[in-house]
Amino acid sequence: MNETLKRALSGLVYVLIMWNGTFYSELSFHILFVVILLVCLYEMYKLRNGKTKIVAFLYVLSPLLLVHFIKTELVLLMFILTWTFDTFAYLVGVKFGKHKIMPTVSPKKSWEGFVGGFIFTVISAYLTVNYFSEIELNQAIVISLFLPFTATLGDFIESHYKREAGVKDSGNFIPGHGGMLDRMDAFMITIPTVYLINLL
Repeated sequence: MNETLKRALSGLVYVLIMWNGTFYSELSFHILFVVILLVCLYEMYKLRNGKTKIVAFLYVLSPLLLVHFIKTELVLLMFILTWTFDTFAYLVGVKFGKHKIMPTVSPKKSWEGFVGGFIFTVISAYLTVNYFSEIELNQAIVISLFLPFTATLGDFIESHYKREAGVKDSGNFIPGHGGMLDRMDAFMITIPTVYLINLL
């Protein structure tokens, strides 16, 4: 199968499972994130083979336990905004990216891509918040303003672990996309931040 087509199809399946697993019922939501937690822990264990694991495990455990205490609508909004940021940061970065953010850790990420992703994330929050009955506009906008930073930080942390392990992907759980940790890294710092904001 063509690599691009395989990546697109597996990405679509991933999004559908994440969305429906979260939205379908409270039980499916909890089961989904327990499975994600176990897979991510396994992948991190392999990445840290022969190295200290406490901090790396906390990077995985903290958000994927806290997510069970966040309202479903906030998690769904977080999905939308994170996927929007990732998509447009990539597209703008490929087209206009010249100034790298941290080339020694993640050589493909550029400031131009970050700014493009940031702008579209805020626009996405404004356009989609009306579909969520329990989320107010100001709350959605606040999340959209910090999410590009937390998503990028989460990605950089995982990239650091992969670079130390000498691998490109955390695994091969999702064809064409790498491991589950590769798909969840953007959420690892965002989830605790959303949790704290929700408390406040």
